[in-house]
Amino acid sequence: MNPLLQKFDTAPFSKIKNSHFKNAIETCIKSAKEEINSITSDNETPTYKNTIEALEYSGMQLKRVTSIFFNLNSAETNDEIQKIAQEISPLLSDFGNDIRLNKVLFEKTKTIYQQKDSLNLSQEQITLLDNQYKMFVRNGANLNKSDKEKLREIDKKASKLSLKFGENILAETNSFELHITDKKQLKGLPEGELEAAMQTAKQKEKTGWLFTLDYPSYVPFMTYIEDRSLREQMSKAFGARAFKNNKYDNQQTVLDIVKLRHERANLLGYKTHSHFVLEERMAENPKKVLSFLNDLLKKAKPAAAREYEQLSTFAKKDGIDILQKWDSGFYSEKLKKELFDLDEEQLKPYFKLENVLNGVFTVANKLYELNFEEIDTIDTYHKDVKTYKVTNNDGDFIAYFYADFFPRKGKRNGAWMTSFKSQWKKDNGNSRPHISIVCNFTKPTETKPSLLTFNEVTTLFHEFGHALHGMLANTTYPSLSGTSVHWDFVELPSQILENWCYEKEALDLFAKHYKTNDPIPMELVQKIKDSSNFLEGMTTLRQLSFGLLDMNWHGGESPQAITSVKEFEKNAFADTKLYPDVAENCMSTAFSHIFQGGYSSGYYSYKWAEVLDADAFEYFKESGIFDKEIARKFKDNVLSKGGTENPMTLYKRFRGKEPNADALLKRAGLLK
Repeated sequence: MNPLLQKFDTAPFSKIKNSHFKNAIETCIKSAKEEINSITSDNETPTYKNTIEALEYSGMQLKRVTSIFFNLNSAETNDEIQKIAQEISPLLSDFGNDIRLNKVLFEKTKTIYQQKDSLNLSQEQITLLDNQYKMFVRNGANLNKSDKEKLREIDKKASKLSLKFGENILAETNSFELHITDKKQLKGLPEGELEAAMQTAKQKEKTGWLFTLDYPSYVPFMTYIEDRSLREQMSKAFGARAFKNNKYDNQQTVLDIVKLRHERANLLGYKTHSHFVLEERMAENPKKVLSFLNDLLKKAKPAAAREYEQLSTFAKKDGIDILQKWDSGFYSEKLKKELFDLDEEQLKPYFKLENVLNGVFTVANKLYELNFEEIDTIDTYHKDVKTYKVTNNDGDFIAYFYADFFPRKGKRNGAWMTSFKSQWKKDNGNSRPHISIVCNFTKPTETKPSLLTFNEVTTLFHEFGHALHGMLANTTYPSLSGTSVHWDFVELPSQILENWCYEKEALDLFAKHYKTNDPIPMELVQKIKDSSNFLEGMTTLRQLSFGLLDMNWHGGESPQAITSVKEFEKNAFADTKLYPDVAENCMSTAFSHIFQGGYSSGYYSYKWAEVLDADAFEYFKESGIFDKEIARKFKDNVLSKGGTENPMTLYKRFRGKEPNADALLKRAGLLK
């Protein structure tokens, strides 16, 4: 019996075998097709209920099963799961196109769309109708038969290429190890990091110390190792992932994905992939995005150039003539220590993972009256995953929350929020969501708990901000729930929560020494605040370079003419370049956000949302960071509303006005 085809509430991980997935997905596609057929064969006059709502609630079991599968493919994959992913992606792509290219379904939707002004619909109903109508039009409903077939082929190829891109990066990340047996080579590396590297070696049955390209291993190595040649070796290995002309090389994959996206956009009547994507974003078009990025670039570049010069001069004391990329983390940390008398190692004892997690729970309670109770009554896909029942102060069930914190072989790098089940309302019931965050934090060792860097602390708050957006969702329709919002609005809830990490009032709740339980000293809090803008110009320039690279890949009118991924990337980086180029390295071949993660023509949204979050946090600070009334406004107008209305309308209802970019520039220290 296939557990995925039974009725279940939380995902039945312990009962699922890999062999269940394909059968379950094929069966669910068949059922979903029957649901679509019953809509199209209904001879009654099309109504909002029998067409728009019926389509919205169709295929619910398929959505549940695929969300479980693709979450596992990111967090706990193996060869078998990757093989299944390649087999089912074309099936899902075909099924999606069966709906989007269904003439009868489109005509019924169009009939209702043309009557929408006379139907007395709520705002959420109007948004759903608009979305469904655009879903058809933007995916080929008006194409002729042969162009529809072309579109199907493009979508099938693109979904497989995207999977292949991610598999190659994971394989490349897993295949590299730096094995050190002479402790003298590891001068500068803190005791906790040495112990973690020794533990990694032990797990692989090796002596000495083992370093990998997983962030908790890679970042401290690049920050503290004094041996410059070892930093260079590690940096080049990281930068060369999927750029080695071997079987895991992503160069052709990148070119193929970009060409297919462009071809698809042209087929649908759009100039470029960026024009297609941005039509459904707050930014609206590529011109606006480029103007936004270039305006920030103009303001950040002089500061970045000064900072680079400052860092280069500082490194010259050690005889470094030309500052290279592998010097960046090392000398930044040394300079920060000199300027602010602060280094990460001073902070880490105050950021024990369990304390930080309880801290973010307390912040959520003070702002939104949420309570988190750890439970062991629901299944998980790995023993490291923790599960929580979330309730409000009245005891009502709000959500289940999963947290998966440590790196392992089957998990991709980075941090993300996801869900195993959306929220929706139907038949007077409110079906609550199952939300998950996945990170790659420093593991506990035999003598120390997991102690986070400050960067990991802000990452946890960031992903938890996304999780709140999912947990507090309160909409009727699943496709408008939680984080289903315009892509350049989705980072607001995550980025605003990071601000609490810099406030004494919040730090006092959780930043306690893991041995003595003493609160973090006020002077350390002040140093965190003082150093928060340290090298901000360079950091901003780096983010802008990624956004511009993304727009170059997807906003150009002739990607067919691109022959060299590396040369194209160098040209795209020209205006943001600080460090000398490294010939053996390439960013694009490992740029998962845009080639695997849905951020194509959307990477600018991190900066876009920073404008929103800086402006919104300014509002909190006016009345106090735990002000109940402002928190209620943010919850009622942003966190609970999902994609039910235009994001700017929601933002203005919360804030009372449009955002002002000066708040971001002021916070970043870039406003003179």
